[in-house]
Amino acid sequence: MLDPIQKGAQYMKSLKKGYAILTVTALTAALAAGCGGTEKSTAGETPGASPTGTSAKPSAPVALNVTLTGTGLPSTDADVIKQTLDKKLGIDLTLAPLQTLDDYSKQVRLRISAGNYPDLFQVSYAEMKEYADKGLLLDLTPYYGKELKVAGDFVTSLSSELLKKASYNGKIYAIPRNGDAPFDAYWIRKDWLDKQGLKVPTTLEELLAVAKAFTENDPDGNGKKDTYGILGGEFSTFASVLGAYGVSNPFAGAFYKQGDKLVNAFYDSNMPLALGAIKTLIDANVVDPEIMTNKSNEIQQKAFQGKGGIVNYPWTGFAKDEFIAQIKTVNPKAEWITFDAPVGPAGQFDGAFDYDRPGRLLAIPKTLEKDKEKLRKIFDLINYVSSKEGNELVMYGIEGKHYTKQDGKYSLTDLMTKEGGYFTLYQFTGRPNESYLANKFPNQKDISAYAANTKRIRLLDSSVIPPEGFNKADADRYTKEELVKFVYGKRPLSEYPAFLKTLEETFKYKLYVDSAEKQLKEQGLLK
Repeated sequence: MLDPIQKGAQYMKSLKKGYAILTVTALTAALAAGCGGTEKSTAGETPGASPTGTSAKPSAPVALNVTLTGTGLPSTDADVIKQTLDKKLGIDLTLAPLQTLDDYSKQVRLRISAGNYPDLFQVSYAEMKEYADKGLLLDLTPYYGKELKVAGDFVTSLSSELLKKASYNGKIYAIPRNGDAPFDAYWIRKDWLDKQGLKVPTTLEELLAVAKAFTENDPDGNGKKDTYGILGGEFSTFASVLGAYGVSNPFAGAFYKQGDKLVNAFYDSNMPLALGAIKTLIDANVVDPEIMTNKSNEIQQKAFQGKGGIVNYPWTGFAKDEFIAQIKTVNPKAEWITFDAPVGPAGQFDGAFDYDRPGRLLAIPKTLEKDKEKLRKIFDLINYVSSKEGNELVMYGIEGKHYTKQDGKYSLTDLMTKEGGYFTLYQFTGRPNESYLANKFPNQKDISAYAANTKRIRLLDSSVIPPEGFNKADADRYTKEELVKFVYGKRPLSEYPAFLKTLEETFKYKLYVDSAEKQLKEQGLLK
């Protein structure tokens, strides 16, 4: 049996053999809209039109069941996206979101074991591989470029790399959704800086100095020593410190390239130095002692309440209008601004991010192979929400109700703010992130663009599947425990080589690294 992902060149070759229409250029453009394909006489067709271009006879709506993770779906009578899609495509769409990934995976497995397949359902890559091996998934390779369009007015960003991540053994088994843009940013209390005559830190040394001042000099003026320089959660607290050494937070992603060479964060020669820099901050008592137990909302609330002056946090939980109002209510004098990652020995990286990770993979059961009508409606649905018109619907809702548009610019209504949160559930293939965020959050346009474009280490983890014989959960547990010991002085950094030895001998980590290198070479992502 071949490895989980075919060599990039072999993969492309197999696609070309299957159907000549799917070229490298088409892959980059990816799936097109049902109303804008390149096939003969289809330019004016609607998704419900017959193959000859004439209108199909009216028929009863085709029931489609889509299952994925998510929350916030309203009742059917209040779901304007469902209503519009049903009318446009001649379907009766039932979206069945489940809140947690764990619950979702269990429920889908139960349905599959009972033979009660959803018509379109979310899978992880590992699940896609498993189900494909069992012959349970429809091979979509013959449909790409045909029933699933690859040209026209497709507006979401599906690259050939994403299609590889929806593939196994040279065949495409899922429809990928493009990933979100990075949201994390580093924030600092400008009013605290101004009060103490300090400037925004630009180096690791300046970061330590400012963090000390925020901890020791009573920046909030309440006469108590009750503030810390740095707030955060686990090792994401120090993403920019790790980045200053060219190292990723391994618990967010451990594989990246340095030049043409694959590097794993634990084996990066700079990792012990980066851990030493983190230890310096912790030893100086400028870091919230609860970072290893803080939950996301606790980090946010501590920052809002003035418990610290520097924090790494998504702009979506800091800069939205409602959170700005909350900050001012709790602490009227607080002025939070973003600042660039400090420069260190390896440069300047605001953490790391896997830009090529699909936001979601949606699979179709093989049982639908003979149900031509239902299969066509699934393809109509995917093509439509990927087109300019359909993607506009699942991003912004109904024109005149949820938004107005003039000269290509969108203005969202109060109703969109009130009821548009669930629209993302219908963005099956994604959205153009930069324009979407700028339109949906106009007051946060600058910060969303800043977070999306700041320099980060490019992770490769979404292209790596743990091999058989390696238990990633056990390895993650061990590595986190030991790195915590290193930065809190419970284990000397001189024992870092011994840590790696245990990681290899007890947890077979080298098997994981070697497998990652093999997989990435097969995908053409590594020479």
